[in-house]
Amino acid sequence: MAKFYRNPFIERQLLRAKSVWDWIVAKLIGLLLHWAKRLPAQKSTNAAEKIARKLAPYLPRSKMARRNLELAFPEKSKSEIDELLRNVWGNVGRTLAEYVLLDKLFDFDVDNPEAGNVEVVGIDNFIKLRESQKPVIIFTAHTGNWEILPVAASTYDLNVTALFRPPNNPYLAKRVLKARRTDNGDLVPSRAGAAWALVRVLEENGAIGLLADQAFTRGPRVEFLGREATTNPLAAKLARQFDCDIHPARCIRLPNGRFRLELHDAIDIPRDNNGNLDVIETTKTINSIMEDWVREYPEQWLWLHNRWKIKAPERSKWKTL
Repeated sequence: MAKFYRNPFIERQLLRAKSVWDWIVAKLIGLLLHWAKRLPAQKSTNAAEKIARKLAPYLPRSKMARRNLELAFPEKSKSEIDELLRNVWGNVGRTLAEYVLLDKLFDFDVDNPEAGNVEVVGIDNFIKLRESQKPVIIFTAHTGNWEILPVAASTYDLNVTALFRPPNNPYLAKRVLKARRTDNGDLVPSRAGAAWALVRVLEENGAIGLLADQAFTRGPRVEFLGREATTNPLAAKLARQFDCDIHPARCIRLPNGRFRLELHDAIDIPRDNNGNLDVIETTKTINSIMEDWVREYPEQWLWLHNRWKIKAPERSKWKTL
């Protein structure tokens, strides 16, 4: 059987079939997003949530989400997990529809912050970072609609360069990348050389944004939601290199299509005996903050990936950082 799959002809046919399937999926999602954009924003996102809650739990990826929820919340009953899973998919459906509606959804008025669908916590931090002219790192997680955070930053003229992990589907990745662009702020695809692009931004006293809740197979192991997980130490390593602050930021989805965006004060940086930033302890601090976010609103986190996959022994170098 192994020889069958290593046959060059078979491999080419499989790759061709996958490419065709990716194209079909991207076209279908593109069509859905096209119709979502034509509808009023609230109706569009409501419809997307209803469809996702009913249909998505039957998708193969839902098995991974259910397993993750059961491991993270062993105290919950099957019916509670079922409802939580439906809510997770509802949030995913809304987030997908909102990709093409960000300009309509984000109606925050700097001069009238109480009006509209978005409330912002930490306005002083946005202004302080914009005026500081110092390098800064902002981390967030896949909670609520994380795409709104760069839009909020641009409202305060804070240019944030965000590290972006494109979908595995190349046709869908192109569409998503186009939808994510904002007037202020750039996107750096997560691939070889991405870290150097972020370094250049920090060298110019800029701001970078990182989604810090993803698995990183070559990274150190820390505890996340009660289980050991590999994680990306990039935020801590860059903060040590540039001696800059690290700010947590998150989006919370509120009832009736509203959002709360929070930009918190800089975290307290753990340091070693020599006064240098401790990469491992800082990474643990970041993960602990994100864990609190997930436990507070578990239905708003993206449970669709194996956050706890560990493929190889931990590298000894992480023990010496």
